[in-house]
Amino acid sequence: MINSSDFTERLKKIMDYHQLSASMFADKVGVQRSSISHILSGRNKPSLDFILKVTTEFIDVDIHWLLNGTGVFPKKQVSKTQPTAPTPPLFNNSDISSGKKIQRIVVFYADGTFDEYLK
Repeated sequence: MINSSDFTERLKKIMDYHQLSASMFADKVGVQRSSISHILSGRNKPSLDFILKVTTEFIDVDIHWLLNGTGVFPKKQVSKTQPTAPTPPLFNNSDISSGKKIQRIVVFYADGTFDEYLK
């Protein structure tokens, strides 16, 4: 169970760290300004949707820290210079040379939409 007063303090810490007023924070997260006001006053508890919006918009906020105070804020960022696994090739050369033809390509976007390209 979320302790509302502790959650409110953590939310204020995020706003202070990013130098945002409550209304600026609401706009950045994509919620109504009254929602932030009600959460900060203790009138309402945060919804899962609200928590996910916060942790999506602010990548330095760990969801475990936001919910129950475990972990650290801001969380450590992954260095872009760390080696990553190589991207596998899109096409297998043996498939192309064997005469196989591409029928369709589907591209999925982060917002849940997609485009389909047919030959």
